[in-house]
Amino acid sequence: MNELSAFHQTMGARLAADGIPLHYGDLRSEYLAGLHGAILLDRSHEGRVLLAGESRFELINRMSTNELLGMSVFEGRPTVFTKANARMLFRAMCYNLPGGLLMISEPGQGPALGGYLRRNIFYSDKVAVRDQSPSTAQFAIHGPNAGRIMARVGIEAPPPADYFAYEIALGGSTATAARRKAIAGGHWVIICPAASALAVYRQILDRGQSFELRPAGSLSYNLLRIRSGRPAGLELSSDYIPLEVGLWDEVSFAKGCYTGQEIIARMESRQRLAKALVRLELTQLAEAPAIVYSGGKACGKLTSSAASPDGEIFALALIKMASARPGTILEVGEARAPARVKDFAGVQPGFITSNSK
Repeated sequence: MNELSAFHQTMGARLAADGIPLHYGDLRSEYLAGLHGAILLDRSHEGRVLLAGESRFELINRMSTNELLGMSVFEGRPTVFTKANARMLFRAMCYNLPGGLLMISEPGQGPALGGYLRRNIFYSDKVAVRDQSPSTAQFAIHGPNAGRIMARVGIEAPPPADYFAYEIALGGSTATAARRKAIAGGHWVIICPAASALAVYRQILDRGQSFELRPAGSLSYNLLRIRSGRPAGLELSSDYIPLEVGLWDEVSFAKGCYTGQEIIARMESRQRLAKALVRLELTQLAEAPAIVYSGGKACGKLTSSAASPDGEIFALALIKMASARPGTILEVGEARAPARVKDFAGVQPGFITSNSK
């Protein structure tokens, strides 16, 4: 156990096997802070892969869904790596830093993403791939007060783009602070050397006190991200195509060829999807994964579910388009618990949202 994990425990944290806090003993307070104040999470289990060399942008651009050429320094863009059949392999948030192209993966996927990139380097490519996950730590701030806390931490001006990074001095070291897609208010990540992780974490907590910042664990994060409709876990598996899980904003339909492009472009041009990610209202908690039924027939799969401390149940499901219209009544799991489609999740195209009205 490292000193940061030990510090989490002194604050009442229950740790997962990987040392990441699950909660700090008061899930309700954590959840409410995420909705109305701010929460600080240890997200060091997310992968951090750095690409250096003059071919780094070309490599990622030909392998993934978004346009990554022409990124300005400190600009960020999300992208998805897919198979030839357009099924998902990895999702990554990319930032063009002075030292290279930083890619932040989903939890636990850093080594696999790094290995995948290395296997696809051509002999003429000038790229070096380094997994920085073991040598760095990563924290996240979520909530309505996240931006004000970052101003106290060292961000002197509002970011010029939705996804943008800064280099700041924190905890006696140089850290990278970056804005990401929000799940509750604002969303910032701070990446620092592992050796200074505890000092950075404590300094963030100290500077955020006046803005109701409190520590929170992965259970609160998962609850907030399901509530917001942000895909993760089962939604980002190789069972699905990026367009089906509400990642339309992470796909470029104007760039050149990339792995899986033909199928993705065909789906967009024909304005047809087999299924879509939706938010469900459940009458009772059903554990994911579970089969979802419409009219007695299977129509999709429950992929995420969680109950809030006040009893509200949040859930995500991949549903056939015929059953995905908001307001549709469905059944979930062996108990056939009643459910209602609340709305589409993630970012969807106009032809889906307009046809659902």
